[in-house]
Amino acid sequence: MLNKINLKSALLLLISLLINNKIKAQSYYFERVYDETLAQASYFIGDFTTKEAIVIDPKRDMDVYLNIAKTNNFKITKISETHIHADFLSGARELAAATNADLLLSDEGGKNWQYQFPHKGLKDGNIISMGQVELKIMHTPGHTPESITFLVVDTKVFTTPKRAITGDFIFVGDVGRPDLLEKAAGQVGSQEIGAKQLFASILKFSKLSDDVEIWAGHGAGSFCGKTLSNIPHSTLKDEKLNSKAFQFKNDEKGFVKYILEGQPSPPKYFAVMKQMNKEKRPLLIEVPVHQKLTHQALQKVIENNLLIIDTRNKNMVAEGHIPGSLHIENGKSLATWIGSLVDYQQQLVLIADDDDTTEDLTRKLMRIGMDNIYGFVTDLDKMNMELEKSNLVTSTEVQKHLDKNDVQIIDVRTENEYGNGHIRGAENISLTTLKNNLHKISKDRPVIVHCQSGVRAAMAYSLLKKSGIQNIKMFSGGINEWTEKKIELVKEN
Repeated sequence: MLNKINLKSALLLLISLLINNKIKAQSYYFERVYDETLAQASYFIGDFTTKEAIVIDPKRDMDVYLNIAKTNNFKITKISETHIHADFLSGARELAAATNADLLLSDEGGKNWQYQFPHKGLKDGNIISMGQVELKIMHTPGHTPESITFLVVDTKVFTTPKRAITGDFIFVGDVGRPDLLEKAAGQVGSQEIGAKQLFASILKFSKLSDDVEIWAGHGAGSFCGKTLSNIPHSTLKDEKLNSKAFQFKNDEKGFVKYILEGQPSPPKYFAVMKQMNKEKRPLLIEVPVHQKLTHQALQKVIENNLLIIDTRNKNMVAEGHIPGSLHIENGKSLATWIGSLVDYQQQLVLIADDDDTTEDLTRKLMRIGMDNIYGFVTDLDKMNMELEKSNLVTSTEVQKHLDKNDVQIIDVRTENEYGNGHIRGAENISLTTLKNNLHKISKDRPVIVHCQSGVRAAMAYSLLKKSGIQNIKMFSGGINEWTEKKIELVKEN
């Protein structure tokens, strides 16, 4: 009987603890909104007592935040950002216009890094209050001079922060890169200054409690760091143990060298985003609906040389595409590739799989401010147009040309990918630099392009064809097929 009583008491105690922990965990509303297309996270925080809410780093298609507020009976009263973003067009101003919320933005970083539109300024040590929820501002420069971190405190339960919204300052497994201002925005000499600021910010942040949860602005797939994880959040303790960036406690020089080495080349559109997020610009309150083009309208598009981007699967495009069109397959990285390869001033016509795809494409492009869409074609197979097939080659055919110098083989993967193993004799011209290296493309012998899986090769093929290079072929199987067939790859010494 005694054992039964003890067991019952233990179970009641466990249930009580679980209930209390659940109450504590739910004392304020917290939701991470993640956009896989840009590996970008935003945050919705609401106070249950006052029903006020703040959104941090919102994306531009903002209906997701309005739906969260409506579903949970919150009123969005505040909107903020961790910094002036380079990798996506912030929806902070759109959301503020739709909700009449206060726009609270960093006033740190000096005169060159001030937002150039009306807002309420935030400084280090400021506190944003919403009922029992407080967000304390910590200035954490390095990634950018104005970067701030939000330390979230539930004042009813704790006196110290248990969550930190770190933006591009600290990621899970990595920290923000300090070289973007120099490489993407042309701020010569800024990357070493930023690296030293980042080192100081990490030391400052490291003084917080080890159990502070880190909720970052990006995950794996973002160009804002080198080794980002796809895990949603971490703790300061885990980052101190596992992140290499935290291992340079008394070695600023070593940290600067580490953080600046091996950073990927930033997409071309990053410089455009910096300006658009800093200055006044037209707002887009709703996801626009673009016209569906008729056969006659498409003919006029071709006659007027508008840019046609074919977003269908690479295999479909290979079977038949409009001559002169640029192929960028619809996927998670569509916006990044279009932002890297397409001029913002060009008017676009998009070839889509079907009517259901057009909203998805529009959302992806509006997230990087690519709004100049003239219309869609969703039934190319019914347009009764003369289409062109891609000139494909197999791995067997590629092997026939090895060591003969009768073709030019171009690997359009990144420099790091190429260095880890490539086809013997292949030259490396990465896709994002291809347009600036057309002079390196052979005019007197056939050219074969390839990548890892064929997706980038298809883009490169279409780009070269559009540039007037006709002696082009594509090895669609790429390195994946090469390794599957156990054909030798070589590495640089």
